[in-house]
Amino acid sequence: MATAATTPRTDAAVRPMSGEEKKVIFASSLGTVFEWYDFYLYGSLAAIIGAQFFSQYPKATQDIFALLAFAAGFLVRPFGALVFGRIGDLVGRKYTFLVTILIMGLSTFIVGLLPGSDKIGVAAPIILIGLRLLQGLALGGEYGGAATYVAEHAPHGRRGFYTSWIQTTATLGLFLSLIVILFTRTILGEAEFAAWGWRIPFLVSVVLLGVSLWIRMQLHESPAFQRMKEEGTGSKAPLSEAFGQWKNAKIALLALFGLVAGQGVVWYTGQFYALFFLQSILKVDGYTANLLIAWSLLLGTGFFVFFGWLSDKIGRKPIILAGCLIAALTYFPLFKQITTLANPALEAAVENVKVTVVADPAGCGNLFNPVGTRVFTTSCDLARDYLAKASVKYSTEAAPAGQPTKIRVNSTEVPFDTAKLADSRTATTAALQGAGYPKAGDAQIAKMKHPFDLFNSQIAGLVGLLFILVIFVTMVYGPIAAALVELFPTRIRYTGMSLPYHIGNGWFGGLLPATAFAMVAQTGDIYYGLWYPIVIALITFVVGMLFVPETKDRDIFTYKG
Repeated sequence: MATAATTPRTDAAVRPMSGEEKKVIFASSLGTVFEWYDFYLYGSLAAIIGAQFFSQYPKATQDIFALLAFAAGFLVRPFGALVFGRIGDLVGRKYTFLVTILIMGLSTFIVGLLPGSDKIGVAAPIILIGLRLLQGLALGGEYGGAATYVAEHAPHGRRGFYTSWIQTTATLGLFLSLIVILFTRTILGEAEFAAWGWRIPFLVSVVLLGVSLWIRMQLHESPAFQRMKEEGTGSKAPLSEAFGQWKNAKIALLALFGLVAGQGVVWYTGQFYALFFLQSILKVDGYTANLLIAWSLLLGTGFFVFFGWLSDKIGRKPIILAGCLIAALTYFPLFKQITTLANPALEAAVENVKVTVVADPAGCGNLFNPVGTRVFTTSCDLARDYLAKASVKYSTEAAPAGQPTKIRVNSTEVPFDTAKLADSRTATTAALQGAGYPKAGDAQIAKMKHPFDLFNSQIAGLVGLLFILVIFVTMVYGPIAAALVELFPTRIRYTGMSLPYHIGNGWFGGLLPATAFAMVAQTGDIYYGLWYPIVIALITFVVGMLFVPETKDRDIFTYKG
């Protein structure tokens, strides 16, 4: 493996940012604002979008298709990294990420204009999915271009600090979308918002696009790329050089498994799985859950810059890998404490109520259903699926062949009959609540009356625990852009860093909430899904410690790989 070339630090490492450098960071960061603005819009409005564009299907199927359209944007990100990474290494950083933000912005805007399936039939969902694919492709090229562009403008010794500003804008995108959604809902009311008002947040994105294009048009090409062009040392085939030559492909694999996979799962656990856990498992209402996450992000955002700055002093690797290790070691106690505070009655029920599904093993299949498309038909599978969605901890006991399925709640047995599914669910719920499982809207469940309702021990404690999860996020994400940029030489930097980043974040991270809940449903343990990020984070810690070089002192202008 090539060793890091080192150059002495200069006064550039301590001088303040110039106006031009601030403009470079701001312009580059707007793409990340767009990314998270769109992500949160689509995720928050998935049910409404399902009703608008998949109205020809039953409600459950609408939700499934809406989530699949959402997932499509993640799945194509690595392909966007290949397409736009190649263009960025051949044509230039500036013009490539000018194109990517234009595609991202127009795709988001057009969703707000797109007629529903009641107007144009099957064309509506087809066009929607096409737009989601375009967004994913463009995003695959956006982050790598932004990170590379900023890093190649940064003074030596300050790349971690400069690129960390890109990471903070994810929070800005989330906040911006939250504010626009809440404001529009409040002004229009729920009925009008569901009918047509949901389009407004998508249409408002054109303002972000206009500002982004105007600023980016004024920027110059990065100095590292200009120097490479002048010297004639650019790659004629960035894809084959980056991934077809083992010395470079090896670096991409190490970047993926030794840095980005762990970063991706820690990022998504600390924000999106935490939100899912609060809402879907602990039954905290959506308003409160979103505010809790918003406050933790607001308090923690400055630490992206802190850890980026610190990585210039002590290195990228120790901070990222420490974040992965500490997260892996503390997720179980942290999430259990979140349960204690958010829904104490549920915690007591999980600990004290013994629930068993007694069924013929032949009817008990695999419940692993990360994309939500499977339809369960046997009484055993339906019973377990129902209990998992009700956040009930259960085990499975084999019954004699052919014996009807029943759910045993402590000593009470409830038949679970597919022919009388609604009655079976009602009887099961009554038995669970009689044994101690809380009712919907239980008074002990955490609830915020307004955004500043923070001054009680329950809410303050939850914000504190979620803040700890965000600190882990800032540790792994603050220095990641600088670390990836420094691993690859200029001629293949855009291509080389983009692919592992988007596989790590788009696949390992983006599919985490659905995969983790599928693991919960399969095992009947509300904490079992945490094993997914823990195992990935530990793999990254080991691979990173053993094989990934420290790069903070590498001169990215002269490094040849």
